[in-house]
Amino acid sequence: MATITEKILSVHAGRDNVSPGDFANVAVDMVLANDITGPLAIREFHKLGVKRVFDPARIVMVPDHFVPNKDIASAIQAQELREFAREQGVVYYEAGRAGIEHVLLPEEGLVGPGQVVIGADSHTCTYGAIGAFATGMGSTDIAVAMATGDIWMKVPPTIKFVFHGRLNPWVSGKDLILHTIGNIGIDGALYAAMEFHGEAIERLDIDGRFTMANMAIEAGAKAGIFQVDAITHTYTTAHPQRTGTAPYRTYVTDSDADYSQIIEYEASDIEPLVAFPHLPSNTRPVRQANSVPIDQVVIGSCTNGRLNDLKVAAKLLEGHVVHPSVRCIIIPGTQQVYTKAIEEGFVRIFLDAGAVVSTPTCGPCLGGYMGILAPEERCLSTTNRNFIGRMGSPQSEVYLAGPAVAAATAVTGRITHPADISGGGVEKSI
Repeated sequence: MATITEKILSVHAGRDNVSPGDFANVAVDMVLANDITGPLAIREFHKLGVKRVFDPARIVMVPDHFVPNKDIASAIQAQELREFAREQGVVYYEAGRAGIEHVLLPEEGLVGPGQVVIGADSHTCTYGAIGAFATGMGSTDIAVAMATGDIWMKVPPTIKFVFHGRLNPWVSGKDLILHTIGNIGIDGALYAAMEFHGEAIERLDIDGRFTMANMAIEAGAKAGIFQVDAITHTYTTAHPQRTGTAPYRTYVTDSDADYSQIIEYEASDIEPLVAFPHLPSNTRPVRQANSVPIDQVVIGSCTNGRLNDLKVAAKLLEGHVVHPSVRCIIIPGTQQVYTKAIEEGFVRIFLDAGAVVSTPTCGPCLGGYMGILAPEERCLSTTNRNFIGRMGSPQSEVYLAGPAVAAATAVTGRITHPADISGGGVEKSI
């Protein structure tokens, strides 16, 4: 009578079973920090008086938010991370060999099914796409985990989300999760595990699953998680597990598992969506937003910076040019994604269209650099948050959508349905 989340946590707590609301000491399989949160965790780690981390092979540090460094302050942050990584011998990825952490770790085989993964970044929940229990925590919690290999936490309840039927043309995982957040609100899954099911989910590619798990936090969730299936196995086979990491293990929710809620949707009712300022829950069909002019388009981030995201954007941008009033910034999620995008010809398409292609970085997503907004400017972005001032001036606006809508918008200069620039042809679900 247990969910995937409860099974994973019970095993890692060394208990026969755990139930929602229980408190447990849970062993962690992987601990993650970046150049913003890592230095805070490192300082707290030193305060503990511990000399060595519990297992260098199970701690990963990725400078990705302000890297390549944009100023002296960000250079110092990255320096602290780099020096601690060298001192402790933990897994570390330098600029030029890395990328955005939540794209990088699965790609490198550092996280996988059945693991408990924690990170000093709220979007650590991304790894639920491949059947891990993954969640973000504060830097103090991360420091303790680096020292002991354990965390203390409350077991979350699980909400089951079922997407029946088939996806409409141009609808992706981004649209499914925006639809969900728009329906339940930004606290609709507060401290719960969001478990995704249904025929539409079974057909959803792995990149779409990463996108959905990534944005579970935007509904207030502790984690987002998918069943391990053939699509998962294909991905993990293509990205073999790194030596020294905890073994992968598949867990399946029991047929009589006790969910706190079951929420069902008909996938064919879901259209390409856009989240208006200033909440991810403020969603509307793209057809209802066609009059909104846009100054900047960003395609990338830990939400939509994977190869399939770039493929969709390239398909729409090919033969078109970016609107003269729009800045289009495209950011591959990792060096590997960047390389494959070059090999597939996507980067040539982007450059011919008049887009900017950046080295992998979180950059503009959090208002860091590579696309800061001035007052009164509007950006349509494939990122995950559109709070006031998220990408720059508090007087700017951020709209969220998937890569297809983003690419179409870059061409027309206003929020646009991808079918409007694809010659009216029907594109399969992406």
